[in-house]
Amino acid sequence: MRAVVQRVEESYVKVDGKVVGRIGRGLNVLLGVKKGDTEEDIDKLVRKIANLRIFEDERGKFQHSLLDIGGEVLVISQFTLYASVKKGRRPSFELAEEPGRAEELYNNFVERFRKEGVRVETGVFGAMMDVFIRNWGPVTIVVDSEEL
Repeated sequence: MRAVVQRVEESYVKVDGKVVGRIGRGLNVLLGVKKGDTEEDIDKLVRKIANLRIFEDERGKFQHSLLDIGGEVLVISQFTLYASVKKGRRPSFELAEEPGRAEELYNNFVERFRKEGVRVETGVFGAMMDVFIRNWGPVTIVVDSEEL
C-alpha cells in the first residue's frame, strides 16, 4: 500500500462538478492499493501517517502530528501510484489491486483513520475526480507499507 501524503491548508474533491469531500488544515492522502495488500498494511500506514511529525511548532520545527493538531484527512483512491513505466510509453497497472478488493481496503483505511478520532473526507472510489490541493509548505511525503 502506498500513500502520497501532502500537508494542506485546504483540500477538496469534485465529482461531476460537485464537491464531495472538503477539509481544512490537515493531510491530503492519495492512496494506492497493491495486489496482496492486507489489513496489516492498513494498520502500519495509518499509524505512521497519523503520527508523522510534519506540522510545525512555534519555532518552525516539525514537532506535531496530525493527531496533535486535530487535523483532518482527505483520502483519494489512486491506483496509478502502482503504475510501471519500465517498458514502452504506456503505463502498466498490473501491480495495482483489482477494483473490488482495492475498494474494500480503501474503505477500511478510511475507517481506521476514523477510529483514531480523525475527521475524514473522501472522494468517490473509481470515479473521475478533480482534486484541489493547497499544499502547505510545500510538504509532500511518500509512505509505503513495504518500507515500514
